[in-house]
Amino acid sequence: MEQDNGRPRRGELRIYLGAAPGVGKTYAMLGEAHRRLGRGTDVVVGVVEAHGRQRTAELLGGLEQLPRRTVEYRGTALAELDTDAVLSRKPEVAVVDELAHTNAPGSRNAKRWQDVEELLEAGITVLTTVNVQHLESLNDVVERITGVQQQETVPDEVVRRAEQVELVDITPEALRRRLAHGNVYPAERIDAALGNYFRLGNLTALRELALLWVADQVDVALQRYRAEQQITETWEARERVVVAITGGPESETLIRRARRIATRAGAELLVLHVLRGDGLTGLGPASVGTFRTVAEDVGATFHNVVGDDVPTALLDFARGVNATQLVLGTSRRSRVARLFDEGIGAAVVQKSGAIDVHMVTHAEAGGRLRAKFGHSALDRSRVLTGWALAAGLPLLATGIGLLLREQLDFSTDVVTFFLAIVVVALVGGLGPALAAALVSAGLLNFFFTSPYYTLGVSSPRIIVTLAVMLVVAVLVALVVGSAARRASLAARARTEASLLGSYARTVLTNPQPLERLLEKVRENFGQVSVGIVERTDGQWRRIAQSGPEQCPEPDDADVDIPVTADVHLTLRGRSLPAADRGVLEAAAGQALLALRQQRMAAAAAEAEHKARATELRTALLSAVGHDLRTPLTSIKASVGSLRAPDLSLSDEDTAELLETIEVSTDRLTGLVGNLLDSSRLATGAVRPQLQPVGYDEVVALALSNLDGSAPVSVDVCEDLPWVLADPGLLERVVANVVDNALRHGGGESVAVRASAHAEHVELRIVDHGPGLPKGSAESAFVPFQRLSKADGGGRYAGDRDATSGVGLGLSVAKGFTEAMGGTIRAEDTPGGGLTVVLSLPAFHGLEDHA
Repeated sequence: MEQDNGRPRRGELRIYLGAAPGVGKTYAMLGEAHRRLGRGTDVVVGVVEAHGRQRTAELLGGLEQLPRRTVEYRGTALAELDTDAVLSRKPEVAVVDELAHTNAPGSRNAKRWQDVEELLEAGITVLTTVNVQHLESLNDVVERITGVQQQETVPDEVVRRAEQVELVDITPEALRRRLAHGNVYPAERIDAALGNYFRLGNLTALRELALLWVADQVDVALQRYRAEQQITETWEARERVVVAITGGPESETLIRRARRIATRAGAELLVLHVLRGDGLTGLGPASVGTFRTVAEDVGATFHNVVGDDVPTALLDFARGVNATQLVLGTSRRSRVARLFDEGIGAAVVQKSGAIDVHMVTHAEAGGRLRAKFGHSALDRSRVLTGWALAAGLPLLATGIGLLLREQLDFSTDVVTFFLAIVVVALVGGLGPALAAALVSAGLLNFFFTSPYYTLGVSSPRIIVTLAVMLVVAVLVALVVGSAARRASLAARARTEASLLGSYARTVLTNPQPLERLLEKVRENFGQVSVGIVERTDGQWRRIAQSGPEQCPEPDDADVDIPVTADVHLTLRGRSLPAADRGVLEAAAGQALLALRQQRMAAAAAEAEHKARATELRTALLSAVGHDLRTPLTSIKASVGSLRAPDLSLSDEDTAELLETIEVSTDRLTGLVGNLLDSSRLATGAVRPQLQPVGYDEVVALALSNLDGSAPVSVDVCEDLPWVLADPGLLERVVANVVDNALRHGGGESVAVRASAHAEHVELRIVDHGPGLPKGSAESAFVPFQRLSKADGGGRYAGDRDATSGVGLGLSVAKGFTEAMGGTIRAEDTPGGGLTVVLSLPAFHGLEDHA
């Protein structure tokens, strides 16, 4: 096992996922265990539930099985995974069945997946199993399908972190046959299972859930690869449908139609709304909420992007999510308007490339020219329509006047031309309105004023009429332009409010607000990457980023938004109009707020750490007060007696006082040493220098400072493999544990023995004292713990003082051992007493020391 600074590399997790019990997960897992064992890998079985299945039990043959830990609960003995035994055995691979299993009350961890996490952190690779109904995110779905609520669940994130997830799949019919043949449950349970949980429909739905969940994991890996490799073209690895909505009355129809298209293709559905840069197509907050709810109801996700060029924004988003199909509604504009502008749908079809485009008709398609002309801005298509009307409506008014010359008088003709001018002004604005006014004035003068069919003007009233036409055209056009500008500003404000509200919700509700906020800005504005950079000591450094391309300095960005003098929001991908800077500046402010929140959280954590340290120091002062004073008092009293001029001491008395000084000094030295070591461990200052060393050498050095009369027997063979450890730290560990055994061993002999076990070499320090209270083995290694007889059968004083020390010896030993990559645990000595087991990795050659 490769090591980094003395710590084992994290083990790999391989999960066998099934749709239901009986599909063969455990069988497949044990088959893999045998394959690895055949390749020379050290494999042990921590726990496997055979459930009476003969073929599964047969596969356990040939595999080393560790004994399980027995837990008493309500009068029943429950067999659980012995995590400590696996950690002590330290195999390369451990087989642990049923990842979602709930441990018996009183266990160290509530869930088996937490036990597995400990094994992985210790560098052990784990093979395990889980059913799809035990995934946390699918628990409620499975309950609706089967009517059974699963009490045992595992967080999806635990499964997603696995290096490999292998789907064990068989058809529902085959599983039911396997159940009927008695290969899953005993005979008395078969009929009930077939008629309830294992119904054909249930199994089909569970199988689909498992397939889709695994497909999602594969898709995440594919998206990560495409981003790393900067691949933008569509890969049709999986069907993904994007439906674009405008917010009009047809939007809900489009979403539901797209859902049917996606369902037939077995595809994921994404609902997209493009916010124009000027805000004209923006939805109000109520509409956004409505369409978001509709999207969620049909199982889709809702997205917003910003773009002045709507077809380009649509296609950029579709390619970014690797979509294969795009659903659009047919245009709601009139046929006349479409003669001058082909529309978004036609532009998307021309540029879509490999993406299939569905044009969906609806009740609002091809609508007539609407009355609320001022509702939208005077874009190119509207101006073109105005010019067409400027040419056509005056001619129409002329035709009507000529056809009805006998029935209509001059005033009626004037009103007809005025109506034409007003309509053109409402539709096309100032230019088309002036043109219509001039054409109308000429036609009115030529056909309807005397002398007819000439352009001469014979009456002042005609001059006034023509002048009023021009004035009306200008005034109406100005009003229309002003209304359009106000509508544009209002719509843009609505769009900005929608985006800012979304950013604020992200900062307030997301567990990782800064990263999610940057991701939203990148998506909304169609950028390749968005990041936060900060200047520290004159150098720019990247704080957070969303997207593949890094932007280390503001000068390298396509868009640079200063938040403060030393913090900038940087965007890469395309330049944005100046009008977007207002939203980006607000987003930058939210990003700064999120950054400060993260730093405040870090500062709070640091403050909590310091508070714990202060609490530790307080407990330390409380604990060591007596233990420091006692040896100091003994030393002072003995020295005072030796120095007293009027006190005559015999040689025996002098020797006794000197011995008292020596013993008290040794106790004081040990106490100060443990305090310093505990402080080093608390601050993370321990940096072990690992090298091969023999237990026999270390034990000899550790026992050299003991009184020669100390009852310690040593059985450490010189032929044992060396261990990889720091000799100085290991000596301190052995000395502390032996000293603890002598002080609490009831005057009995202490044995020090060593043996090799798998890839580790274990040192056992055995005493025959009263031992520890039941269930308190872990507390023996907690600082300031001095278990006594009052604790219920705990340690008591023998020939040595059981109460001396502040309870740091075993705590320091545990800290040093774990820093060297080893383990230390306490267990009962057969016949009474306590055995402390120190386990360190065996040294096999230079590769272990690399």
